[in-house]
Amino acid sequence: MFLAKTSSSQEWKAVAAAVKTLVEEATFDATTEGLTFRAMDPSHVALVDLLMPNSSFEKYEADKPFKFCLRVEDLVKLIGRSDAKDSVEIAADEEEAIRVTLKNGYRREFSVHLIESSGGAAPLPKLEFDTKATLTRGIFEKLLSDVSVVSDQVTIQASKERLSFTGKSDVGKADISLDKNDADVLELQVGTESKATYSIDYLIGISKAMGSVSDTLLMEYSTKKPVRLEFKLNDQGARIHYFLAPRVND
Repeated sequence: MFLAKTSSSQEWKAVAAAVKTLVEEATFDATTEGLTFRAMDPSHVALVDLLMPNSSFEKYEADKPFKFCLRVEDLVKLIGRSDAKDSVEIAADEEEAIRVTLKNGYRREFSVHLIESSGGAAPLPKLEFDTKATLTRGIFEKLLSDVSVVSDQVTIQASKERLSFTGKSDVGKADISLDKNDADVLELQVGTESKATYSIDYLIGISKAMGSVSDTLLMEYSTKKPVRLEFKLNDQGARIHYFLAPRVND
């Protein structure tokens, strides 16, 4: 028996949107501790790592480890039928299908056939980061959108007092900076000055996917190493980590 229930659909909508940015199928692992998911995109550039501890659910049951795989398109369609105030319950009594129940005044129940997973779990990179910055999600997307006017990649450089976002191409150059004391910079810790270049489309895609649940994000990175973005799904410990490899021409 497996059952996971949330009081609103926001967390599930964010999960579905985040997973959709990278893969076409999703394999979730349910244990007594909670629900996890991890996958890498086909190009091995980006990775999503989801953790939803049992305490983050309104109701959670897993009498034994349970793994279920479904097409992301099916998950997106189902969760898309929910309103913001709908409770969402995902349950399974057997291993061939899951039940998705949406309820807010009236009840809708769907049964979805599971598919066989085509791959194993992606390994989690072991990284130590020199720079940690907590930003509002709005300014992060705005900075990236500004740079995307002239480039499809962004170079992020951090010093103890400032974050800069730059990009250049045959079109021209963009140079945007945030001071440590700016209102949109909630935290900036720099052990060693850091500089790395990343794809703008990947960063904007995941940030927009998390728009329904998180107004802030934690960005951690080091020179010429992957960046990790953390988005909180709720105040009970549910979160998504998003890793993106640097561009090799940096």
